[in-house]
Formats: sequence, C-alpha cells, structure tokens
Amino acid sequence: MSASVQESLLDFADEAAPGAVRPERVPLRPSASNDIAWIDVQRGWLAGSAPLFARLAESVPWRAERRRMYDRTVDVPRLLCFYGEDTPLPDPALAACRDALTAHYAADLGEPFVTAGLCFYRDGRDSVAWHGDRIGRGATQDTVVAILSLGEARPLLLRPADGGGPTQRYNLGHGDLFVMGGSCQRTWEHAVPKSARPTGPRISVQFRPQGVR
Repeated sequence: MSASVQESLLDFADEAAPGAVRPERVPLRPSASNDIAWIDVQRGWLAGSAPLFARLAESVPWRAERRRMYDRTVDVPRLLCFYGEDTPLPDPALAACRDALTAHYAADLGEPFVTAGLCFYRDGRDSVAWHGDRIGRGATQDTVVAILSLGEARPLLLRPADGGGPTQRYNLGHGDLFVMGGSCQRTWEHAVPKSARPTGPRISVQFRPQGVR
C-alpha cells in the first residue's frame, strides 16, 4: 500500500536508525493496590523515520480484520500485521530498534522483546479502543511494551483502568518512542481515538516480550 507522509522538520536523516535510548520517565498515579506504573517518552528517537514509513507502507503485507463485538461482526478500524518471535522483521531498522530496546530495558523487562505488532492508521477514521496489553501475563504479572510511532502524529490517550483520574494525552509520530512499564498494562488503559480533522497516515510498531498481546 502506497502512502505519503509529511516529513518532520527536525528529521533530516536519509536512512532510519535508532539513537541512544535516553527517555524521560514519567511515574503514573498508583492504583488502589499501590502498584507502580510508568511511561518513558523520547521524541524523535528514530532518525530517518519518513523513509522507513514509506518502506513499511509499501512492503508489509497489511491485512484487514473483522472481529466479533457483542452481537455483530465489525471491521477492525486499522490495518494489521504481526511478526512472531520466529518471523524476521520486515526492515533491518526495526531489528536494530528491537535490539536497542532489549538492551536498555533488560533490568525492567527481564527478557528480550521478541515480537512486533504493526498497525496502519490510514486516516482519522482509523483507531484503537481502550485496552491494556494483558493477554499472556494475567492479573498480577508486570511487563513492558515499547511503541515506535512513524508518520503523522496521532494522540495516544492514557487513563486509569479504575476510572480514578484524568486522561493523559501524548501526540506521537515521526520516530517518537513511547514505552509503558511496571503495572501500566494492568492498571491503566490506552487508546488511539478517531479524529474528525484531516489526519495523515501513521504506523505504530509495538515491541513486546514472548506471549504478550
């Protein structure tokens, strides 16, 4: 699928390459059980994000899915592609990102990032509903999920799963890195909302450890 994206004025690199992992850590409000949740944010972590976006938009075997929701089957409002632990990633730059993140988060994660889930948000009509990446870890085990955003910036929203606090908003795109750790997947939810405003395409790459979805 071909798609064009406006390049960031701060990213002049011709080839995609991750920089040093030096994010800003933001502690999140403790839950009722005092579990510790946090996010790491690093703007423009991946240099050359526009060429990588173009390659992935064109070469990844994107697929549309339909899922059962209550009493009907609906279209998933984004295109998807999942790369399991034994599947080569579609671009060497993504492998370099995964390896750099594994090295940096070894102490927090205790295991490597081994899978990559790719989402293609074609325009403002595409979205993802409130959720946490809890599958595979149960109700008590923490994990780390790292998101690399390519293309136009879209808001990622965060809110406490128990409803006890305000929603936080982060506009992510153009090579930004956003990492959720501690109890974040259990005690917080995240979403990418629809937008009625003209919105360019975005690709989200979610690096996860084994068994987490």
